[in-house]
Amino acid sequence: MDKFKTRKFDTKVQHLKYKVLREVARHAWDDTLYDRILDIPAMISPGKTPTMRCCVYKERAILTERVKLAMGGDRENPNVIEVIDIACDECPAAGYEVTDSCRGCLAHRCEDVCKRGAITFDQNHVAHIDKSKCVECGQCAKVCPFSAIANRKRPCQNACKVKAISINTNNAASIDNSKCISCGACVYQCPWGAIADKSFILDVVSLLKNSDYGKNYKVYAVVAPSISSQFTYAKLGQVITGLKELGFHTVVEAALGADIVALDESKELIEKGFLTSSCCPAFVMYIQKNFPDLVPFISHNPSPMTAISKYIKKNEPDAKIVFIGPCTAKKMEFQLDSVKPYVDSVITFEELQALFDSKGVDITELDEGVLDNASYYGRIFARCGGLSDAVSQAIKEQGIENFLLKAFSCDGIEECRTALLKKSKNVLDVNFIEGMACVGGCIGGAGCLTHGEKNKAEVDKYGREALEKTIKDAVSVLNI
Repeated sequence: MDKFKTRKFDTKVQHLKYKVLREVARHAWDDTLYDRILDIPAMISPGKTPTMRCCVYKERAILTERVKLAMGGDRENPNVIEVIDIACDECPAAGYEVTDSCRGCLAHRCEDVCKRGAITFDQNHVAHIDKSKCVECGQCAKVCPFSAIANRKRPCQNACKVKAISINTNNAASIDNSKCISCGACVYQCPWGAIADKSFILDVVSLLKNSDYGKNYKVYAVVAPSISSQFTYAKLGQVITGLKELGFHTVVEAALGADIVALDESKELIEKGFLTSSCCPAFVMYIQKNFPDLVPFISHNPSPMTAISKYIKKNEPDAKIVFIGPCTAKKMEFQLDSVKPYVDSVITFEELQALFDSKGVDITELDEGVLDNASYYGRIFARCGGLSDAVSQAIKEQGIENFLLKAFSCDGIEECRTALLKKSKNVLDVNFIEGMACVGGCIGGAGCLTHGEKNKAEVDKYGREALEKTIKDAVSVLNI
């Protein structure tokens, strides 16, 4: 049996994406990628019988597009989230539709309420909606006594809470980059894998190969604390050893950067009186695009990823830093001018699994390494509420007694929207809003191998295992 099939992913779409990433990386290690690009689709979909689509030709055409995304995608598109048009044609047309529940009643309330004249009736008095006239206001659905009019939204549109996805004339999803916050919710929810995040896995392979195991320069892996809830088939210490087998010189916790941020953010909060968090790049983008009046209140502290990377580069300017985590929005963050000098590339946990297997590294057979750079409070940044707990602790550790923290933690863009809207109207009595775009926090990121409630428990358990019990103890080793 193919050992790769034993890997644990939430969906078959993730497994398919992983197989493409694995093969692209495998050929990159061997310097055979550009000679074998055209062979990868046939390797994943061998034979003449399709396993995923209507015909093997379409199946391989889609796989070819997946290979392009694994190699970096469309460089002209600044967004890291892209649509594979040829793969996006299986969902029914979205919008309001009349269902079989329509009884052909005499009242015709749906017709009366429609200001666009989009509703007509056939010879059986059954209602029909003219899509060319319908503006999807939903009034007809509200007044129908039989609830016979339904709003058929595609999974990607349901997942996108910022309404960045529409359907184009080819019946494929289209992403409005001016609205998109690169959270990846659509990536995880699309049942066809027609929306995906472009990968920087080739850049990481190149960094590792050219480092020659630290002889030319050191490559640091900065791992997100949510790693404690991933790779459940192995032990965390084995993952750390596996990273070094790939060629990473040192593995550092982003949670140590979280400790730095917690201390600095608590000071900024006390000085300014109100802040919104800056740790989640998708949340920051959401404020910038939808609540411009609140932009001045976004914490000026960098994210934990940037904070610890900045420290490493200060002490070792030639070092190369790769962030590994659950977040597709981090792939946007590291390209910002303010972050670019410190972080060289970003990959997800999905891509790390592909890297392990592309080089034949079976982490279950490895000895356990040690990862112990951060406090309990830095590690729990991975789940919703962790940042607020850490800021509260930082205030206590600094001996500040005359400041009352009134924090509001929200996860998922809908909760974030509600909190920000209330605060903008001065009806939310809080002085700190911790926002995370993904439900549950980072443990719900699109780049996770698995998602679920148990992930929160794993993060808390991991936090309790920290040797450093206070934030100041963790940060003290940095001499900053």
